[in-house]
Amino acid sequence: MKLSIADLFEKVRERKPLVHQITNFVTVNDCANATLAIGGSPVMTSSPKEVKDMVSLADALVLNFGTIDERSLEAMEIAGRTANSRNIPVILDPVGVGATPYRTEKANELLKKVSFQVIRGNASEIQRLIGGEIVTRGVDSEELEISNAELAASAANLLDSIIVVSGAIDAVSNGKHTTVIDNGNILLTNVTGTGCMATALIGAFTGVTDDYYAAAVAGISTMSISGELAAENLQQNDGTGTFRVRLIDAISRMNKELWMNGVKISEEIAN
Repeated sequence: MKLSIADLFEKVRERKPLVHQITNFVTVNDCANATLAIGGSPVMTSSPKEVKDMVSLADALVLNFGTIDERSLEAMEIAGRTANSRNIPVILDPVGVGATPYRTEKANELLKKVSFQVIRGNASEIQRLIGGEIVTRGVDSEELEISNAELAASAANLLDSIIVVSGAIDAVSNGKHTTVIDNGNILLTNVTGTGCMATALIGAFTGVTDDYYAAAVAGISTMSISGELAAENLQQNDGTGTFRVRLIDAISRMNKELWMNGVKISEEIAN
């Protein structure tokens, strides 16, 4: 499996997939830069009047709940349904779901209207998305009694989607198999938007393959490994601002060899 995932890096660089992202205004620039850094081509169109035409040109669609409002939700539904009709993969980032009833309600409504091939969130967001009784504190994750791997597998079966649960240890599951990635650095939690960027990376990889499971593993592990590399390159007086720049640098340098040498993937777990 590792080799098939590693081959995706060259495919992204060669094909430059167009990743249409309806995302939030806090992290839109970082998501675009992360997409460019891995080799994709970002487009951040969010007007309900043009998303149908734009997503028709795309290789993947990312919908991010970070700063939702009625206009963005309308655009997400139009874009999502269009992508589904054209077999374009759709990735959901349920940012902050569980923080307010409105946000949770709208996420559940969208899940009924759009088919998502991949959903990436932290443990609190995914738990709430499947009806768990937990309150998300902004975009932060709360500690759960079950592991990220167990949560990902359960959510994958309930939501009929590949689930990525990000955290200190990341997990990807399709409900039958679960992959655990033990990479990352604590500084990733001190820079806003790293989760959103990880979802953008997943979007880029889904744009070049029909194996969305492999694409999900490639995207989330790229962010975690890049966090490690960025931290290693910090000097004594460097802070989180420099780390943010180093993170984009690390993503831009990521390739098959770096990934193979750096990734820490456990055995796949049959559920």
